[in-house]
Amino acid sequence: MSSSTLGRIRWAAAIAGAVVAVTSAVSWVVPGEAAAAACNTVSSGSGGLAGGGAYGCAKAGELLDVRIGDVLPTQPSLGYDEVYYKLGRYTLGKDEINKKFDDWCEANGQGVAASATPGAKLSDPSSFACTIAVGKETADSIAPMKTVVIGPGGQAYLTDGHHTLTSFLETPDGGANSHVRLRVLDNLSNLSTQDFWDRMKANGWVWLQDVAGKPIQVGQLPRTLGLANFADDKYRSLMYFGRDIGYEAGTIPFQEFYWGAWMRDSNVVGDWNRNDPAAYLAAVKTVTEKQVALGAGTVVAAGKTAGELGALAAWNDGKAATKGEFAKLSVPYSEAKPGKIAYAIEYRLRNKR
Repeated sequence: MSSSTLGRIRWAAAIAGAVVAVTSAVSWVVPGEAAAAACNTVSSGSGGLAGGGAYGCAKAGELLDVRIGDVLPTQPSLGYDEVYYKLGRYTLGKDEINKKFDDWCEANGQGVAASATPGAKLSDPSSFACTIAVGKETADSIAPMKTVVIGPGGQAYLTDGHHTLTSFLETPDGGANSHVRLRVLDNLSNLSTQDFWDRMKANGWVWLQDVAGKPIQVGQLPRTLGLANFADDKYRSLMYFGRDIGYEAGTIPFQEFYWGAWMRDSNVVGDWNRNDPAAYLAAVKTVTEKQVALGAGTVVAAGKTAGELGALAAWNDGKAATKGEFAKLSVPYSEAKPGKIAYAIEYRLRNKR
């Protein structure tokens, strides 16, 4: 198991709580201090309350089935190159079983893909099988799941997984009508809109900065997933490729955005050619070497220290550049198992992004 997976497990375990299966009707309070209303029954796979898009019954810890197009973002930008890597892997991939099925199974709390029929589609989970059956989930399989907070009106606000779910939405056999389960961090649907966002900010469950580091308002957040709805944050892209080379992923929400702010504000690497694999790889090496050179107590951004943000004690986890995660990242697209940067660039160039 990679250190990034362990990091996500540790963070998730700290905030997840017990998994709760909702099997009977419960009551909930309508936001805005309106009168209480009966809450419709929600079961796994139901896709929310009657009327669509409302998940007011969901409890903290529940594995909630959602339609991807119904989920609301809590950040204004994406690292496009992370999504391009995923889409490249999904559409140009060389895996025996397409990586998109592995990603969906992991996001659904079901391990990785065990098999897929010749015509398997992400939008049809019955066309492929995961290693863990629904109802047999474990703490380890639940920990990497993406997360939501339920807000006013029973809306599901995504707090982790914007890149993964956008990739599912953008891939040809996925789309906004595809479903996946998300783990509920909390249900705040009883709060007023103002109190809800105050709580989200206090808990660090929303990112309200644009790609230039300027503050934005809640009303400026995208209203749905999909690349066209987000700004492209090149610093967030590069930080994705630095996982397990300069830092351990999964320590706090929006971790890579804090590191991206450090890159931008400190001009750690300057600009780099995002269509040149060698230049991109060199930029990753420069940034990650500077990450590990920071002391654990060094403030990186917004009061967060390098230690809190998962900086590794040794570059590439102590391995030579020809080993470990940096070596995997360096593999060109022409090889049987290309690196993430190679997939991202290949996809962008082929699709003229």
